[in-house]
Amino acid sequence: MSDLTATVDRYLAIWNEADADKRAAAIAELFTADAPYIDPLASVEGHEGFAAVVAGARDQFKGLSFELHGTVDAHHNLARFQWGLVTEPGAEPVAIGFDVLVTDDEGRVKGVYGFLDKVPAA
Repeated sequence: MSDLTATVDRYLAIWNEADADKRAAAIAELFTADAPYIDPLASVEGHEGFAAVVAGARDQFKGLSFELHGTVDAHHNLARFQWGLVTEPGAEPVAIGFDVLVTDDEGRVKGVYGFLDKVPAA
């Protein structure tokens, strides 16, 4: 389970990385080439697709960051966890989501399936 907690930490760090080149390198290292990312707002595959989703979220929510809320619940190659989009560490989240992350036997992410529990007002 600790390996999957570290994987989740790396995954959230990608969302918080401001530099597009560093973000792309981190995605290439952590994700398999064809990994899907699916949530209520996006359904993409591969490194470029996921990178575009992250870039769009970073553009829409400038200055905010993603943080883990609670603990990672994991078994086998599956992890589920809740995250919050915050203005500063520990602040009340403006958005809350719940993701399920699936890894291959080498620990690389082969799929992320997300749900939105709280979204910002329009």
